[in-house]
Amino acid sequence: MNSITGSRFHLKHHLSAAALTILLLLLAVSSARAAQEPTKQPRIQLAILLDTSSSMDGLIEQTRNQLWQVVNEFSRSTRNGVKPSLEIAVYEYGNDSLPQQNGFIRRVTDLTGELDQVSEALFSLTTNGGSEYCGFVIDRAVRELQWSTSSNDIKTIFIAGNEPFTQGPVPYSEAIARAKAKGITVNTIHAGAYDEGANTGWKDGALLAGGDYMSIDHNYQVAQIVAPQDQRIAELNQQLNKTYIPYGSAGAAKAERQMEQDSRTEGVSLGLLAKRVQSKVSGFYNNANWDLVDALESGDVELSTIEEEALPEPMQNMSDPEKKKYIQENAEQRRKIQQEIVELSKQRDDYVAQEKVKTAEAEVSTIDKAVISAVKKIGQEKGFETGGR
Repeated sequence: MNSITGSRFHLKHHLSAAALTILLLLLAVSSARAAQEPTKQPRIQLAILLDTSSSMDGLIEQTRNQLWQVVNEFSRSTRNGVKPSLEIAVYEYGNDSLPQQNGFIRRVTDLTGELDQVSEALFSLTTNGGSEYCGFVIDRAVRELQWSTSSNDIKTIFIAGNEPFTQGPVPYSEAIARAKAKGITVNTIHAGAYDEGANTGWKDGALLAGGDYMSIDHNYQVAQIVAPQDQRIAELNQQLNKTYIPYGSAGAAKAERQMEQDSRTEGVSLGLLAKRVQSKVSGFYNNANWDLVDALESGDVELSTIEEEALPEPMQNMSDPEKKKYIQENAEQRRKIQQEIVELSKQRDDYVAQEKVKTAEAEVSTIDKAVISAVKKIGQEKGFETGGR
């Protein structure tokens, strides 16, 4: 090897070693940054589009009564060990009480994590009429709602009704194409016989959307089993509500809404209230935008930034240390109550399962089963896991 060749060899060797060193340093920095960055919370987004024409009273009742069953099912899910957030939107369509120029459609709630708002929306629905424009309401939901831009999140629409899927000025094929472009799966639920829905476009709509077509008995009265634990759960729920500290201009009204939804649910049955209370102690029930305990624990708000007049009256004359102590005491009391509710809910679930075995009723398709089944299927494709209790 002559001196020139040797020099080139050594130069090349040094450059290769330097490049390798830089590469290793870049990888180390990248790994350090990845370790520092918090794992992004996955999201489950559901838009429920309900036909509220004259024959759909049973569908509305089923949906509002089974909301908490759906929430409790998804509260056990994770992706890569991280629990997701849940957002639900509600639309009604096919009601002659709604303006014709809007396609007899109303957005009742945007996508929201405030589950009391969703419950309130479902209890507000009434039936009348009408003209059911499936393509139109799907199109509205796709365009109007703030859908996640992540392909890893669950984004899905459930549309339920009983009239032909083909009605209205917006072809369902166009609406579904727009949904698919945003990564939104559309599932169709025919309130009636399976073959009737298949022959009137409901099955074809689901196939185009890559979703599931299901039929349900919308007039089936879902039995709400009352368990021995229910009375104590109801008592604990009253104690739980006292740990909420409303703040801001809407705080008092939202605290009142919380109790109103408890009352309405209990009015259906004590067993249904127990399901709702189980949801209230899950990670999905977060009221950081009006409750100081949730707000401070989530890091959404700093106590020092809240104006005195935005605080509840008992806190307005407190010193900063007294305020922090007051909030901490409520947080600790809440955790204690929640733990007892969790334990009683497990016992309740076991009791209800045993009672269902005793009665041995035939399996009936209802809207909660349709929603849970479809979302689980989508979730499996996106790496979500549903854990046990």
